[in-house]
Amino acid sequence: MAAPPPEELSILENFISIRNRLTALKKDRGEYIKSSDVNALYQAVVKQVTRLNDVRNDESAYNNRVDATLADVFSLLSLFYLTIGKTRDAPATYSQLASMRQILEHMNESAVYSESDLAPFRRRLKDVRQIISQQSRNNAITKLLDRQANECDSLLRSMEANLSVLSAELTPIHERLVKLRRALVTLAAKEGSHKAELKPIMEELRKIDSQRVDGKFLGPGGVVPSSQAICSSTLEECFEIVQEIKAQDESKNVASSLLPIYDRLCQIRQELEGLVLTHRWSLRETDLWNYSLSLQEIDKMRVDGKFVDQEGNRPSGQYVLLYLLRRCYGLIYRLLSSSEPVSEELMPVANKLSTVKKCLNEVLKYGGPFSPRDLYPYQLALFQIDSMRKDGKFVGEDGSIPEGQGIVMAHLNECHELIEMLKEAMDEGDFEDEDEEYDGSGVEDQDVEYDQDQPPDSEDDEDTPQAGERTGSFPTTSMRTPSASGDSLQITASSGGAQSPDGVKTPESGQRTPANEPVSQEA
Repeated sequence: MAAPPPEELSILENFISIRNRLTALKKDRGEYIKSSDVNALYQAVVKQVTRLNDVRNDESAYNNRVDATLADVFSLLSLFYLTIGKTRDAPATYSQLASMRQILEHMNESAVYSESDLAPFRRRLKDVRQIISQQSRNNAITKLLDRQANECDSLLRSMEANLSVLSAELTPIHERLVKLRRALVTLAAKEGSHKAELKPIMEELRKIDSQRVDGKFLGPGGVVPSSQAICSSTLEECFEIVQEIKAQDESKNVASSLLPIYDRLCQIRQELEGLVLTHRWSLRETDLWNYSLSLQEIDKMRVDGKFVDQEGNRPSGQYVLLYLLRRCYGLIYRLLSSSEPVSEELMPVANKLSTVKKCLNEVLKYGGPFSPRDLYPYQLALFQIDSMRKDGKFVGEDGSIPEGQGIVMAHLNECHELIEMLKEAMDEGDFEDEDEEYDGSGVEDQDVEYDQDQPPDSEDDEDTPQAGERTGSFPTTSMRTPSASGDSLQITASSGGAQSPDGVKTPESGQRTPANEPVSQEA
């Protein structure tokens, strides 16, 4: 990487200092990240980017150490914006654009994608451009974000142009071949024998191959459609992967020289898949920074798109490693896209209200008979949350107003409406509760039923994670805290701690609640 010119050295030093401050703030899990701290660092970045734009020519392309450090700084800063719930602010889009570009580059390299794969990225890019357009056009940061968005847009247009040559007759065949290839690569990454799973895929590949005459697919009337090369090359690649899977069934392992990379990618994928299931309760978006760095380091080890050993050879197992690498990129993009506009300081309250609302909907759906005392746990939980507000707002420990007030208040109002609906139903005699006798023993004797359905796995989303996707239902604990092993600071409350329906004790003012560290999926 080229060294920066003398006039950019002081800017580089300032960027390095800002990066160190961001890294230190990311590692501090003793308390919630404050919006004021993030805003101060953002203003420092804006100042340095303005200086950089003043000494550079807009018409020229630059790629030196200053640009690499700026990319690190802005990636981290973008994750902080997601963490504090400002997902609709322009700086929050940088990490999503960077993740999108990485996925698109890998998809373009593999040349295995369809129009349905590109559509979610096109929609998400349109949303991101709308967010950026809300920023002042003379802002120095806007130029940086526009450049990132333009790179993604250019890559998307190139990939769409590659598909435009496909004839209407071959489009269904191409889309099916893309899905079969992904299924094969997924099998190649799994351990054990795959004969039973491989058989139906092989039969479908042979069926598609039988449609060719003299190596070409024919259209209606025996006409040879254009773009034969795309479908034929994808079909041949599928057969190559089949042979590699069969060879793996015999050897049972990736080449020994590639095992360290394989093990590391498997570990990252496992941790990211765990976060996909639990991100509402355990993810601090800045945690994704370490995963991104690890994947970038592994990606840079490739030579001409392939992993090589010390002798420069290309050992077997390339498809497996590329699948795992792209899968991890896809999972990071999915987690970034599913980030909600609620500050991590308010997320425990939002999760608790979501759980209460889900339980009340189930009670309303299935009915009684039950007595008024059965509603008491829910009323108590809502009373505790109501008492946490000051002047109608949830206030942070430092007196600030965290992001996400509207969403939390909407959940709270819906819960109160459900309670009133249940009361009206009991008053009208829809539920038989006249013979029930309240003994004042408290809510601990009541059994509250929870939906234990697990969030669906996302193995089908191999190359194109859906933007804005949400996963999972709410587990019995709904507290989301940033602490790995220490304590984390909760929203200020004026009520005492009492048992809520999801088994979580609502904190008193200033009370600290320990949390568990999350276990830390191809695009």
